[in-house]
Amino acid sequence: MILSCSHISKAFGTDVILNDISFHIEDYEKAAVVGINGAGKSTLLKIIVGELTADDGMAVLSRGKTLGYLAQQQDLTSRRTIYDELLEVKRPVILMEERIRQLETEMKNVSGPQLEQMLETYTRLTHEFEQAGGYSYRSEITGVLKGLGFSEEDFFQEISTLSGGQKTRVSLGKLLLSRPDMILLDEPTNHLDMNSIAWLENYLLNYRGAVLIVAHDRYFLDKIATKIIELDGGRSMVFKGNYTAYSQKKALLREARLKAYLNQQQEIRHQEEVIAKLRSFNREKSIKRAESREKMLSKIEVLDKPAQIRDDMRIRLEPDTVSGEDVLTIRDLGKAFGGNLLFDHVDIDIKRGERVAVIGNNGTGKTTLLKIINEVIPADSGEVTLGARVKIAYYDQDYQVLHMEKTLFDELQDTYPNLNNTKIRSVLAAFLFTGDDVFKRIQDLSGGERGRVSLAKLMLADANFLILDEPTNHLDITSKEILEDALNSYTGTILYVSHDRYFINRTATRILELTGQTFLNYIGNYDYYLEKKDVTAQAYLRNGTETGHRTAAGGTGRGGAFFTESAGAAANPAPASVGKQDWQARKEEQARQRKRQNDLKKTEDEIAALEEQDGLLDEQLTDPATAADPQKLLDIHRQKESIRERLDILYEKWEELAEEAGG
Repeated sequence: MILSCSHISKAFGTDVILNDISFHIEDYEKAAVVGINGAGKSTLLKIIVGELTADDGMAVLSRGKTLGYLAQQQDLTSRRTIYDELLEVKRPVILMEERIRQLETEMKNVSGPQLEQMLETYTRLTHEFEQAGGYSYRSEITGVLKGLGFSEEDFFQEISTLSGGQKTRVSLGKLLLSRPDMILLDEPTNHLDMNSIAWLENYLLNYRGAVLIVAHDRYFLDKIATKIIELDGGRSMVFKGNYTAYSQKKALLREARLKAYLNQQQEIRHQEEVIAKLRSFNREKSIKRAESREKMLSKIEVLDKPAQIRDDMRIRLEPDTVSGEDVLTIRDLGKAFGGNLLFDHVDIDIKRGERVAVIGNNGTGKTTLLKIINEVIPADSGEVTLGARVKIAYYDQDYQVLHMEKTLFDELQDTYPNLNNTKIRSVLAAFLFTGDDVFKRIQDLSGGERGRVSLAKLMLADANFLILDEPTNHLDITSKEILEDALNSYTGTILYVSHDRYFINRTATRILELTGQTFLNYIGNYDYYLEKKDVTAQAYLRNGTETGHRTAAGGTGRGGAFFTESAGAAANPAPASVGKQDWQARKEEQARQRKRQNDLKKTEDEIAALEEQDGLLDEQLTDPATAADPQKLLDIHRQKESIRERLDILYEKWEELAEEAGG
C-alpha cells in the first residue's frame, strides 16, 4: 500500500465537504475519484498533498515514496522555453552526465591509485546514469512534448507567452518526466486533444507507479481506472473496476436500495392495516396482538428513500417544426487563414435525424466549420445551403448571446416567458446551478459558467437543427448524462464538435474526422470509428494518390469512405424449456396469490356476517320478552358461544392469511 486515507473530514464554515472519507491505494494501482461538481474531489487531493489541512483524519504516504501533483490551474512564470523547462526536470541526470564527461577528461592525466579511485567513481556514476535513463532523456522529453500536443516549432516558445491550457500541459509533462512513485492528477484531459488524451492513457497504463485521477472524462476513466472512489454527499464509497463497471454497480445498488425501501414501506403499510383490523375486532386477544405488532413496528429502522438525483433534472427537447429531409448541403467548401489551409474542396450532406460529431486535432478547423455554417465567418470558397424549414440553434462558447446585467433565472424567463418557475429551475439545475445560484448576475459568472447558461438556453429552444461546439466542457458527469439523454431523444438534427469520446460514443450516429485538410466519414459511433480508422485512412490515401483529389465526406455518398456499423450478433435466446419453466412457475405463484386473496376475502366476509349476527343476538337480549323466556335466553347464549368459538378460529385464520398475503 502506497497511500492510506483514514476518516478524513473537511468543512468550510458550516458547509461540510468531506465527512469520514477512508480508502487506500496500492502500489502501481490506477484509481479515480468521481462525483458531481462541489463534491470535494479537488479538496481531497489538496489534503493528500498537504495544500489543505483536514479537520479530522489523515492521509499517509508510505515511507520513502515520492508524490507528484498536477492541479487544474497552473501559473508558470518562467522565462525558459518549453523544452528547457522540461529539461530542468532532468537536472540531476544532466549534472551526472557533466561529471562523467569531466572524469573522462581527468582520467587521461592520472595513474596509479588515483586512477583506480576515479575508475571506481566513473563505473558507479555510469551505472546510475544508465538506471536514470541518461542515454535517452532528451528523446524522452521530445516524446512527452509531442505526446502532449506540442510540435517541434513549439519547443522554443517562452513559457511566459503560453496560454493557461498550454502551461497546464507543460506542467503535466514536467510531472510525468519526474517519475514520482505516485501521481495525483486533477482533470488532466481538460486541455488535451484526442490524440494527446490517447497518448496519456497509454503512458499512464504503462506507468510504473500509482496514479490517482480526478476526471470527468468517462472514456479516459474506462481505459485507466481499476478502482473508483465515489464522493457523494460528503461520504465515500469504493468500487472495483473502471467507470462503466462502477456505473453499472451503482445503478444496481440504487435499484436494490429502492427495492428494499419500497418493500419496507409496503410491509409497514401492511402491518398498520393488520393492526387496525385487529383493533376493529375489539376483543382482548386481538388488541394484545395489535399492541405486540405496534411494538415490533416501532423498533424497525426505517430506510431513507434513495435519492434519484436525475429524476427532476431531465431535459426534453422537441422542435416546433419538422425540417425537410435535406438539412445541410455543403459543396466545394474551402477555408484558410493566411497561409494556413484548414480544408479545401469539402462536400458534406446532413440528413434529418442524424447526430453528427466532428472530431480532429486542435487547430485543424472544426470550430471554423461550425462558424461558417452559422455565418459568423465567411468561407473562402464553396456553398453552404440549409434545407427547407431548417431552424438553427447554435452553441459556441466564444459567441454567446447573454445579457450581462440579468440574473440566470431572468435570462431564461425573459427568453422563454411561457415556462414556469419549476421548469426553469430544473433546467438550470441540470447545468449545475442550484439554490441561490439562479439569482447570480451573468456578469459575475466565470467563462465556463456563462457557457453552461448558454447551453441551458439552447436546450429550451424550439430549433430542429442544433449546432454545438464542445457542449460538455465544464459539465460534471451527471450533467453530461442528462445532456446525452436529451440529445438521444431529440427528433431533430444535431451537428457538434467534441473531444469527449464517451459523449460521442453515446450520441453520435456518424463521425466526420477532420484530417489532412478534409473530412473522412464514418457511419457509427466512436468505438466504430476506432475500429475502422486505419482502414479508412488508407483508403483515403489510395484514393488521393490515384485520383489526385481529396476525398469528400457526404451523407449521400459523394466520395468519402462509408462503412455501415454492424448491429452485432444477437444475444442467444434462452432455451425454450427454461422459458416455459419460468412461465409455469409464475403462473403457479399467481394462482397461489389469487387463492390466498380469495380465502382472505371469504374469511373477512364470514367474520363480518358472524359479528352482525352476534350484534342481532345482543339486541334480542335487551328485549323484555326474551328476558322473561329462560329457554330462549339459553338458546341465545348457546348461539353466541358458538359464534365466539367460530370467530376465534376465523380471527386466527385471518391473521395467518393476512401475513401470507403481505409477505
